[in-house]
Amino acid sequence: MEINYYGHSCFLIKVGGKKLLFDPFIRGNELAKEINIDSIEADYILVSHGHEDHTGDLVYLAKKTDATVIASFEITSWLQKQGINKVHPMNVGGNKNFEFGKVSMTYAAHSSSFADGTYAGVASGFVITAEGKSVYYSGDTGLTQEMKLIGEMHAISLALLPIGDNFTMDAKDAATAANFLNCKDVIGLHYDTFGFIVINNQEAINSFANKGVKLTLLKIGETFAA
Repeated sequence: MEINYYGHSCFLIKVGGKKLLFDPFIRGNELAKEINIDSIEADYILVSHGHEDHTGDLVYLAKKTDATVIASFEITSWLQKQGINKVHPMNVGGNKNFEFGKVSMTYAAHSSSFADGTYAGVASGFVITAEGKSVYYSGDTGLTQEMKLIGEMHAISLALLPIGDNFTMDAKDAATAANFLNCKDVIGLHYDTFGFIVINNQEAINSFANKGVKLTLLKIGETFAA
C-alpha cells in the first residue's frame, strides 16, 4: 500500500492494483502549486463531505480520470447533475466490497454543504480494508466516542486524522482519537493550509508521542509506504 500526499486533506492511496483519491482540493491550495493536477490518475474518488476545501477539484478530476466517485447519496446526486454518472452512493454505517477491497463509511462530527450552501448529506470518513490492512481516513471531524467502536470493529494499522484545530480536532484530541482507535501510526491532515488552521508542527508531534503514537507530517508531493 502506497500513499501520496497532495496537500490539505487530499491523498492518493494505491491499493489492490487501484488508485483511490480522497477529497480532491489542489488548485485552490496555494501550498500545492507544484502539483500538476493533470498528472493525477484515479480509479476511485472518495469524498468525505461537500465543503469546497474537499471538493474543489472533484468535478474536474472525476471527468478527467473517469473514476467512480464514492460518497454520500446527496453528493453523488449532485454530481449526476454535473454530468458525472460513475458514482456509488453510500451512507454512514454502510459497507461495500469493491475490486480493491472493502469500504466502510464512518461517522464524522462535522457539517457538510456545497459552496452554494446546498446540503451535501452527512459528513463521513472511510475505513479501507485491503491487502490484509485497515486504513482509516476520518475526513473532517471532532473527537467522538464512535472512534472507539471503529477501533473495536477494525484492526486499524494507519489513521489519517485532522490536527489543525478550529474546524476539526487539534493534535491533542487527535492523539486521543488514535488511542480510541488502538492505532499507533497517524498521518496528519487539514492543517497549515490557511490562517485558521496553522499549527506548531513539533508540538503536534509531541502531543502524539505523549500518547505513545507516531505522527507523520508529510510534505506535499511526498510518498508514504504503509
